[in-house]
Amino acid sequence: MQRTQENRVNINDCTKPLMMGILNVTPDSFSDGGKYHRVDAAVVQVELMLKEGADMIDIGGESTRPGSDTVNSDEQIQRVIPVILAIRRNFADDILISIDTTLSTVAEAALNAGADLINDVSAGLNDPDILTLAAKRAVPIILMHRLGTPKTMQENPYYDDVVTEVIAFLKSRVTAALAAGIEKNNILLDPGIGFGKRKQDNLDLLANLDKLVALGFPVLLGTSRKRFMGAICNASEPSELVTATAVTTALGVMAGVQLFRVHDVKANRQAADVAWAIKQSPQ
Repeated sequence: MQRTQENRVNINDCTKPLMMGILNVTPDSFSDGGKYHRVDAAVVQVELMLKEGADMIDIGGESTRPGSDTVNSDEQIQRVIPVILAIRRNFADDILISIDTTLSTVAEAALNAGADLINDVSAGLNDPDILTLAAKRAVPIILMHRLGTPKTMQENPYYDDVVTEVIAFLKSRVTAALAAGIEKNNILLDPGIGFGKRKQDNLDLLANLDKLVALGFPVLLGTSRKRFMGAICNASEPSELVTATAVTTALGVMAGVQLFRVHDVKANRQAADVAWAIKQSPQ
């Protein structure tokens, strides 16, 4: 079931920040691994996230937590396609679905099943054909910065100037995306919080989100339940970081971020809506 152009998201045409609910259909994701790999459980979680204010659902069949191993395309497809088809059967057609993968074969299968956009944490480096696919299908693609691979990315990452280096990387991937034929208005950027970053690197990026926004592309922020906040809050469990995540969402809205990838939709929807109302107030 290929989605028609009129069904697809125009990420540049939003009147308020958008909330992307995370649905990991994996056994080993860092916060919710094993909870939603069954289709019926995934559908229940999607219904909850939509009621809590999610604008789209991001479905991934491969964990990208620090230390995780790669998952081949066949296994990813077996995990994500039944869930995408079930969402299309059970919910309104205007629900937006993002496929979280670095592989073009997985992305193509997901688009054929009814997904609307691609979320590639490798920014097209793992599989350059994913850029060609996004161009051919005229769908949005999220390009994220990371240092190394999930298996090794937290083994002594180092930057001289993390903000400058992340911006330079994202600019280079935008150039590659445009060269592949992707339209400018179908490109989104993600600084990759927690992907090959030390605690201070993450904080520096959050303090300079306005510089990423100034690049002229919609920015996605993915801080949800990330470990660096636990170190600040003296919290050992990811589930304890709902409030901390909502704080970064509010800060992101004030900096001009348009899309937030979160596990806990309700708390972050509230944070985004309040911050947006403040941001819209007359000066």
